[in-house]
Amino acid sequence: MAMSCKDGKPGSLDNGKYVRYTPEQVEALERLYHECPKPSSIRRQQLIRECPILSNIEPKQIKVWFQNRRCREKQRKEASRLQAVNRKLTAMNKLLMEENDRLQKQVSQLVYENGCFRQHTQNATLATKDPSCESAVMSGQQRETHQHPPRDASPAGLLSIAEETLAEFLSKATGTAVEWVQMPGMKPGPDSIGIIAISHGCPGVAARACGLVGLEPTRVAELLKDRPSWFHDCRAVDVLNVLPTANGGTIELLYMQLYAPTTLAPARDFWLLRYTSVLEDGSLVVCERSLKNTQNGPSMPPVQHFVRAEMLPSGYLIRPCEGGGSIIHIVDHMDLEPWSVPEVLRPLYESSTVLAQKTTMAALRQLRQIAQEVSQSNVTGWGRRPAALRALSQRLSRGFNDAVNGFTDEGWSIMGNDGMDDVTILVNSSPDKLMGLNLSFANGFPSVSNAVLCAKASMLLQNVPPATLLRFLREHRSEWADSSIDAYSAAVVKVGPCSLRGSRVGGFGSQVILPLAHTVEHEEFLEVIKLEGIAQSPEDALMPRDVFLLQLCSGMDENAVGTCAELIFAPIDASFADDAPLLPSGFRIIPLDSGKEASSPNRTLDLASALEIGPAGNKASNDYSAAGGCMRSVMTIAFEFAFESHLQEHVASMARQYVRSIISSVQRVALALSPSYSGSHAGLRTPLGTPEAQTLARWICQSYRVYMGVELLKSGTEGGESVLKTLWHHSDAIMCCSLKALPVFTFANQAGLDMLETTLVALQDLTLEKIFDEHGRKTLCTEFPQIIQQGFACLQGGICLSSMGRPVSYERAVAWKVLNEEENAHCICFMFVNWSFV
Repeated sequence: MAMSCKDGKPGSLDNGKYVRYTPEQVEALERLYHECPKPSSIRRQQLIRECPILSNIEPKQIKVWFQNRRCREKQRKEASRLQAVNRKLTAMNKLLMEENDRLQKQVSQLVYENGCFRQHTQNATLATKDPSCESAVMSGQQRETHQHPPRDASPAGLLSIAEETLAEFLSKATGTAVEWVQMPGMKPGPDSIGIIAISHGCPGVAARACGLVGLEPTRVAELLKDRPSWFHDCRAVDVLNVLPTANGGTIELLYMQLYAPTTLAPARDFWLLRYTSVLEDGSLVVCERSLKNTQNGPSMPPVQHFVRAEMLPSGYLIRPCEGGGSIIHIVDHMDLEPWSVPEVLRPLYESSTVLAQKTTMAALRQLRQIAQEVSQSNVTGWGRRPAALRALSQRLSRGFNDAVNGFTDEGWSIMGNDGMDDVTILVNSSPDKLMGLNLSFANGFPSVSNAVLCAKASMLLQNVPPATLLRFLREHRSEWADSSIDAYSAAVVKVGPCSLRGSRVGGFGSQVILPLAHTVEHEEFLEVIKLEGIAQSPEDALMPRDVFLLQLCSGMDENAVGTCAELIFAPIDASFADDAPLLPSGFRIIPLDSGKEASSPNRTLDLASALEIGPAGNKASNDYSAAGGCMRSVMTIAFEFAFESHLQEHVASMARQYVRSIISSVQRVALALSPSYSGSHAGLRTPLGTPEAQTLARWICQSYRVYMGVELLKSGTEGGESVLKTLWHHSDAIMCCSLKALPVFTFANQAGLDMLETTLVALQDLTLEKIFDEHGRKTLCTEFPQIIQQGFACLQGGICLSSMGRPVSYERAVAWKVLNEEENAHCICFMFVNWSFV
């Protein structure tokens, strides 16, 4: 180790040249570096006193050594990161080259088929006068409809089926057996989840994915085989038989059940053969297909309440990647028997995009999530391990699916209705269900709660984006929830003291969101909702308690095509144990149109007035219309309650009325959020094209120029729409708040919405003081009078909070008064410069 020094002694300074540290000195410094990488001046002097071997080195030289050591550590980490990126890019390049070769083969095949089709058309035209033509056509049709003879299901026959399945799967994964087209909205790249494609013109629905994961092939295969752990719609996979093969592979006979996504359709099941083998190049293959029309072997008779669906050759091709990890090809190909569901729901069963979102991409996300957990810290929110949080998410999702489906083999039975069939009531008093609720849990359900009731319903929604509606339901619980029902649900859980901190988002006066964890692509996240000050009984009216809900949110991305949006929650004890009893309730919204939603989620909409005034008085309804026609979706609602058996009729009546009130509230909110609220023939206009928004943008820029003496936007921006568009896309966060005793936000540009982690719909429930910490609020109280009197103020950099409670740092902030045409104060505008999440 050579360093600048002043004398020739080892470890000392030598005429401003270099010093060579002894191995003992380097060892001592390295040990100190691992204890404290950046010691202060006092700490460095203390190190010299405590370590005699460093006594002949000046403190300044110690400082230089630590600086160099930190620099080398930073360079090492950056080099390691770049090497990882390079390996990933190399693998992605290989994947793209293979995809390019496959596409070239597909083009050649299409050209050949096009030529054959032309020749066939010409021949058919010439043969129309030939009477033998009709008989030939009929003969061909008879051959097409001819039933294949039963397949042999003996061990030798199963091996033959397995080999056929392997060949067909590989032809789909890397060949041209299926015409694949890129899934809308998915662009391949080093940071993308992978190359996602859907089928075009093949029987059933099919999806294909290629991607890179940082796990070894055997681990990847193990995870993907455990389908219930990553596929939320999978109820069970039972392995009924296992047969080893001569080449070291295995043949498994599986029976798989899938939940129905709504109350309007039956569940699906599959009778499958799964073949696992290793190819000559070392690639690991897991392929599957349905077994049908077989003899001389095992079979699976039809199961009540399930529709037998077919899985065409599908599976996973897993190849080891240089430098670690795996390259994976996934193919899902199914015939989900859409004839068995109402016509309005058939798009769910006929859309390859829906299959890709729910199944194919879910598998890749699970692999990426676990790979990230392996490479990072093993402990996350609230000291929970990622596996424990995933288990909680799975329990919520599975419990909600059980409630929606209400299988009789789990003890559910239907109660009679009250003359209306809009809400279905089910009751479950089976010991298995009650044991699943963990009634013996110390702080869980009292022993007197000996049954569970579920109230469920489905409804059709039109012209409202599922993600937008679900976000509103999440952030504005008071618009649909009844605090007394929340109190009843929480009464079966003993709520103790809990010192949790999060961000209030409105509601019963205090609704606090406490984030726990999220997946890699942020398409699913787990959180705790704290409802403060709710009386759980009349005796508690003077001493209300806090209610805690464990909540799972997914499908919040408006840009994702065919994504199901879910909001599932369950009351929990404040201790929040991993084995706490859960009774999940919530909402699921599934888009029925596979096309991409064209309307923006960030619409300036006075939702409060829309909810209060109603259809006749909503002025904003003409200004916000969808650009892509009518959007349809189906919402499923299910709420569960634990109760004492002798109160069944009372609880059933309460639950029925509660769900009906929720349906009414959701319809009211959906109507207010609908961009075509005033009618299907309303003029179409983009969210940023309203005269009011253009006028506000002009006032903001004019007032900034008056008070600051410079232009807010680049010169050359003219016209109201151009000014608004430039302001909307400004890199700094710009937001306006009202001139009230308690200022609330009324407008924000895209950067401002990103910083606050909210939407224009929910922005109006956020007060100015809630985004600042204590120091920021004191500064604001000091500067606010200056803003009113002088017209502007410059604030030093600091920390503020988003609506989710995440800290946001900003370099500086500017506040100025926005004047209208009469030069009266309209609002206060804030601009946060160079902000970032901490």
